[in-house]
Amino acid sequence: FHPYSSMEEVNGNDNTSIASTAERQGSTPLRRLGSRRRQRENLVSPSKRRLLIEDHYRVDATRRVVLPGVPKHEAHGARDAHDFFNLVVLIPLLVLNIMNWNWDILGGMPENKKSLENAWTGEWFYVFYLYCQFYFVADLIWIVLIPNCVRSPTTIMQHHVFTIFYMLVPLFFPKLRFVMVGAFRSVDFNTWFLISRRVFNKQGFPPWIIGLPMIISIRVKIISILFYATWIVTRCIIYPILLVDLIERWQVRTALLKTPFNVGAIIVPLHSCFVVLNFKWSYDLLWSKIRYW
Repeated sequence: FHPYSSMEEVNGNDNTSIASTAERQGSTPLRRLGSRRRQRENLVSPSKRRLLIEDHYRVDATRRVVLPGVPKHEAHGARDAHDFFNLVVLIPLLVLNIMNWNWDILGGMPENKKSLENAWTGEWFYVFYLYCQFYFVADLIWIVLIPNCVRSPTTIMQHHVFTIFYMLVPLFFPKLRFVMVGAFRSVDFNTWFLISRRVFNKQGFPPWIIGLPMIISIRVKIISILFYATWIVTRCIIYPILLVDLIERWQVRTALLKTPFNVGAIIVPLHSCFVVLNFKWSYDLLWSKIRYW
């Protein structure tokens, strides 16, 4: 649907007479092309300026800063069903991830300096791996069939495709499983709380305002705290650490094979994209809040 299609149909004769007048007054094809280009720019410029964080935060349209609270979410059958699907399906994924780690080693890492690799047991790797791939494929198909179930279908579909191919590598390289499956999927904890902020706070209450009913206040505060905590730990700390580890492994493999064109040449650029995106989203969020304050 074009915003001006109805007007053109109603005023077809008027448009024809205006065009004829413009031609008699010396309008050239170059001028008409410039006018059409300006019209297209006016139509698409607002969407180009739209920030991805507007899907999950209240944003001042004029100042382009993040406001307290989350956006109000009206009842929307497709999105509500998709959110419910994610909240339910992600829980087994998180549990399976937890079951693949030795938590005694993880808890004592600063003391005994055990590596993250030693803490990975992989006892439930294949169940965990197949479940992850099932989740991403199922969610991708859902979004393709019902794109209005999310606010940014193209971005999410691109993310899912990259993730599916990224996670094919550790299937054939067991030494990379703790990085590219276990630690990599730690971000799902943050994803769960990201969706929870929307599902359990549809009214968009700011978490730190006074006067909310006690149950709602506690619920909103806990979800908000855990959301920001998991965001910082997974996206801003774990992912960059994993990138350093992958680069070091790439260097070792390059020295061993006498060529940089090995599996590291694939996974390092892919993981770098995830790191850059995480820092970009973190920067957008932090800078918008600083401007608001």
